[in-house]
Amino acid sequence: MKQKIKICGLSTPEAVEAAVSGGATHLGFIFFEKSPRNVSAQTAGILTGSLHSQNPSSRAVQTVAVTVDASDQDLDHIVEHMRPDMLQLHGSESVQRIIELKARHQLPVIKALAIREPADLEKVRTYDEASDLLLLDAKPPKGSELPGGNGVRFDWSVLKTLKSKTPILLSGGIDLNNVNEAMDYVGSGENSVIGLDVSSGVESAPGAKDISKIEMFLAACQ
Repeated sequence: MKQKIKICGLSTPEAVEAAVSGGATHLGFIFFEKSPRNVSAQTAGILTGSLHSQNPSSRAVQTVAVTVDASDQDLDHIVEHMRPDMLQLHGSESVQRIIELKARHQLPVIKALAIREPADLEKVRTYDEASDLLLLDAKPPKGSELPGGNGVRFDWSVLKTLKSKTPILLSGGIDLNNVNEAMDYVGSGENSVIGLDVSSGVESAPGAKDISKIEMFLAACQ
């Protein structure tokens, strides 16, 4: 199976085009007001509009709506205007919340989990099989209001002891300087890591995607 590469925090047509052309498998759009990558549901819908004419099961790229403890009302609005292929829950959502949202929207779910030390991997056991993908991100640094996109990484070596029935995307602090190291964890051992998620690692400033970095990152993942 080809590795999955998600470019997250997209907000411009140029960045979307670079991600699609470069071979990204997932495009992430963030709906969290405190994030410099925040977009409206209408903007996300416009940015992904050209993909809507294609069958989600046949096209190469999937669109992802990234939210943080969003209400039913907010998620209904996002789904109506963006028409995403997947939901990503990046807050403190429970297993029951995942089950409810999958039933409500009939969409697959990515659940993001914050990792800093081996003990944090117990969260994987809690959420294993409840969602369609797990995204392992670094715990935010002290004082940060952002659950992700902080440009920090956790000790990836803890993945060597991880067993999961649910496929995993590795995230947190991945960039052009360490993408080759990160790729070493994809498809190796029993950890079920099937791909990478990058956001700040392909930016020139918080929220400003760098087209050349996106292109180089995706080329390095081939």
